[in-house]
Amino acid sequence: MQADVSAIGIVRSPRKDLSDDFWGAVEAEIVLDEAFGPEALFGLGDFSHVEILFLMHRVDAAKVETGARHPRERADWPLVGIFGQRGKARPNRIGLTRAMIVAVEGRVLRVRGLDAIDGTPVLDIKPWMDEFAPIGATRQPAWASELMRDYFKD
Repeated sequence: MQADVSAIGIVRSPRKDLSDDFWGAVEAEIVLDEAFGPEALFGLGDFSHVEILFLMHRVDAAKVETGARHPRERADWPLVGIFGQRGKARPNRIGLTRAMIVAVEGRVLRVRGLDAIDGTPVLDIKPWMDEFAPIGATRQPAWASELMRDYFKD
């Protein structure tokens, strides 16, 4: 199987570290590659949020998990398969985050709450539409709620 995927832009962010929490107030820019003109972002400013797909490029390939692990290496949380959590050390190191649009200016998209560090390659930008939200009630285990408690705090 061949996949032709390349970055469409790059993240410019004040966050340069791989820490896990307090992303809520972080404002970042996604600067589109020169192959794209400003028209690639036309209409995006009519939405409040976007989903950003990105490559977690600084995750050490030797630390990628393919089985199960304790989230954040906490033995008091259950052993969970890599596809049952959103950890960084994933097989393809692809991240997905919903962020609030702050502004669209030419080839630059400014967002708040994007948990990608400075220099992160962006794979895609998609406007958030309510119809893509889960259908029906959602559920998640208690450990996941505890893990995410401070993730998007300011």
